[in-house]
Amino acid sequence: MPLIIAIVVLAGLRYFEVSIFAGLSWWWIGGLFVVAFLWFEYFERMLGRDKRKAHEQLEKTREDRVKKTFK
Repeated sequence: MPLIIAIVVLAGLRYFEVSIFAGLSWWWIGGLFVVAFLWFEYFERMLGRDKRKAHEQLEKTREDRVKKTFK
């Protein structure tokens, strides 16, 4: 998520030609978009991060249900 925020901020700074970002090539920002796409579509799945997040969420839900039942 920080990568997406950085891309949006850089694109905004480049679009409004703020300070040193006025000379920044759009190719750099486009390249960051490609990196973000590859990360979220391929590398995150290869590393199992998407499954881990889903598993942690299910585990938290189960713990909350158990606490509520035995409270």
